Formats: sequence, C-alpha cells, structure tokens
Amino acid sequence: MSFPKGFLWGGAVAANQCEGAYLEDGKGLSVPDMLLGGDVNTPRTFLPVTDPNAFYPSHEAIDFYHHYKEDIALFAEMGWNVFRLSINWGRIFPNGDDAEPNEAGLAFYDSLFDECKKYNIEPLVTICHYEIPWAIVTKYGGFSNRAVIDLFLKYCETIFKRYKDKVKYWLTFNEINIACMGEGGIGNLYGLGVMEEEDINATQPIKLSDLKSNRQRTYEALHNEFVASAKAVILGHEINPDFMIGNMIAHVTTYPLTPDPKDILACIDEENLKNNLCCDVQVRGEYPVWACSLFKKLGVDTSFITDEDLAIIKKGTVDFHTFSYYMSNCITTHQGAETTNANMTHGGKNPYLKASDWGWQIDPDGLQYTLETLADRYPHVPLMVVENGFGAFDKVEEDGSIHDDYRISYFKSHVKAMKKACENGVPLIGYTTWGPIDLVSAGTGQYAKRYGFIYVDRHDDGTGDFARSKKDSFFWYKKVCESNGEIID
Repeated sequence: MSFPKGFLWGGAVAANQCEGAYLEDGKGLSVPDMLLGGDVNTPRTFLPVTDPNAFYPSHEAIDFYHHYKEDIALFAEMGWNVFRLSINWGRIFPNGDDAEPNEAGLAFYDSLFDECKKYNIEPLVTICHYEIPWAIVTKYGGFSNRAVIDLFLKYCETIFKRYKDKVKYWLTFNEINIACMGEGGIGNLYGLGVMEEEDINATQPIKLSDLKSNRQRTYEALHNEFVASAKAVILGHEINPDFMIGNMIAHVTTYPLTPDPKDILACIDEENLKNNLCCDVQVRGEYPVWACSLFKKLGVDTSFITDEDLAIIKKGTVDFHTFSYYMSNCITTHQGAETTNANMTHGGKNPYLKASDWGWQIDPDGLQYTLETLADRYPHVPLMVVENGFGAFDKVEEDGSIHDDYRISYFKSHVKAMKKACENGVPLIGYTTWGPIDLVSAGTGQYAKRYGFIYVDRHDDGTGDFARSKKDSFFWYKKVCESNGEIID
C-alpha cells in the first residue's frame, strides 16, 4: 500500500519562531527571547539583557499571535488535516513556578485550537519546543534541578485538562536529543535550560558555540527530561485515555564515509549517541545495554539514575515516535577528508549529494532508509515525520509571484521516499513539513532563510508589513494533501 487512509498531512511551527507578542497578555520571558539574529556566515548570539539597539527575532517573529486565523485558513486551503504547533510554556506560567496559570495565555490557545477544529484540522501540540521560561533557568538551573520535573508536570496537567477535548496528539519535548550533540552549551540553551552563572549574567552577546557546558549537568538534566516525559505520558493517559503522546528527536542519519571498518564502528557510535539513546529510553522504556560504557566514555557519573526513575520510564513509554529529518551526514576516522558543517552537525562531505545554501546535504533516499531502520528497531510503533523542510532564498517577482521550483523538487523527492517506505510496510501515520509558512530560522535567526509555502513580508532588517502570499509550492502541496499523496509530480 502507499499512504494509508487517514494519513495526517500538514505542517509544523514553533511558538518562539512564529508567534511574536513576546510579552503580550502576561507572557513571561523564555530562553529564545534572548537570542539575537545571525546569518549563514554570522553565528547567532545569546544576550540575556534587553539591548534596544539589538535585533531579537522572536520578539515579533511573523506575528502569528495576531494572524493565526488568517494562517489557519490558508493551511485549510492546502487540504491539511493536522497542524503541529507548540504551546509557549511562558504564556501559561510566565515564571514557570507561578501558583496559578495565566488565563489570557490559556484563552489564546483555546481560540487557536477552535480555529483548527473549524476546518477539521487536528492540532499536534509540542509541550516544550525550546520555550523554557527564563526564570526556570535563573532560579532553578534548568532541568538539572529535579524540582523542575514537578513544574513541568504542573504545566502538563494544566494544559491536558484544559484542552482534553480539543487536542488528541501531543509531543513532550522537541528534539530532546539536542543535548547529545556536543556543541558547547547549545544543547543546554535549546533543550535543557542548563546554563552557567557566567553566561546567565552576561552583558555582551555570546556566540552559541561559546556557551559554557557542563557534561555531567547536561546528562543529569536530560535524564530528568526523560522522567518528566514519562510522567507526562502517564498523567496524560489518566486525564484522557484517548490521548496519543509521542516523543520527538532531531534525527541526523549517518553513514560511514568509507568502507573502512573503523569508519563503520565510528558511525555506529555516532548513531547510538545522537539518535538511539533518547529513542530507546522513550520508546523502549529503558536505557540501552551500551549506555553504561557510553556514559563511562563521556565521564558521566550515573548515580543520579534511580530505580524509581527507571520504573517510571518503563511505565511511561510513548504511543508513537516522531522525528525531524533534514539531511544526512557522513562519519570518518580519516584525517584530511572534506567536511561539511551544517546546523550543529559536522562530518565528512558526501560526494553523491547536493547541498542547500546553508550546507545541508539533501538526501531523500536517506529518509526512506531512516524510516525502514526505525520500523525495524521499534516494531509496531507508529512513526511520524514532524519536521522536514528546505530553507532557501526566495525572489518575489514584480507581479508578486514566487516561483520556488527548488522547494517543490525537495519536497517531491522526500514525499516519494516516504511513499516507498509505506509500500515496504513502515507504519508511517503522518507528515508535517517544517515552516509551511516563513518564520524565524532557529539556526541562524534569519527571515531570509525561507521555508514556507506561504511567504511572509518580513525581513532581517526589521522591515515588512507581515503580509502573507502564496508561493508556487503552496499549490503543489495542496494537490499532495488533497490526493493523500497520490498526486506528487
């Protein structure tokens, strides 16, 4: 069979990259509100004070907060039946530990979900998509403090009960494995909220790669997120047994660059650390057998892992496994190999693949390989690709049209790869493209790095009136969604 009946077609965004209104209606500061913009040659920086002369892209983003009805109508026009979005934790609990939730924040998402239901679009909600309240970082030290597990559970209970009749599909943490990427303090900043005092109190911009990182605290925080996720799954099923609650990882598929056995073994180590560790814990409900040797190699003392924690993780396995897929990477032990550096991934350059303007190696066959590998590793567990996209420079013609054949070509090849995987028996249940509407790039902080089927008139110099318009790819994806993937070419 190709795509099954009821397959979920749609797109995905994150609150911090699209909503804007960063302090409106009682919202508190979140970690992404401290990030400045960059570009392909200029790394993003972190500045935890407000500089009136600096550009913080998330503060206004694409103003989805005030345009969501217009945008959801456009999504419906494309034939979507699912929309992946995130709730900004700081809209619900501005400081993370407030006694009562912020009603204005809850009401905003009520209205948003009602708008989705108006068009028969299922919300797929990410509970924590890097939007950790800044006060949790400064007051508690992020998820390395076990007290934050209870704060997260209080947040989960609030939204689970409030939206139990409006939201069926949930994801606990976005790209939880970012902590394993080993890029300075980036994993701490994006996923865990674990930062050193020196960086928290900085008064000058800091390159993300220069953020301080404490490996022990990082893995303690990651473990606490595992426990928090499992507890959320258990709690969610108690509140509504029909909830489908999943995990989400950043899947960077890796190949050995050469047939040298040393490259093959290095590739296995890379896959285990960056992809399989977090998946095994959340899908299988246990740390893999090789985790002990991995932690020993990393110099991590695992005494923080308790028997009670392991029992909770075993009980709170996810209902489905989701991941982002943008590119593949090559691993080599050989010195002098040509390398690529794209979005926190480093490795050997694959001579058989082309790359985007940002160095991301385009590999649709790798998506089929990934899906079939995951289906084999986690039998009978539904899979979903919840991020897949192509950032590019778009040109607006004099008549307002945008001819983005390059984007259509990218998506077409990846949809075909998913179709082949389905024909081979992979239990794939849905697909949400990343950035179906232009938004702020998490990696570079740019507007110019455009992902969307929908163009937003907003630019890196802060100009633009936020007007929306359809690109050629809008009409292509509409055919795909409405035909359940039968019309691709």
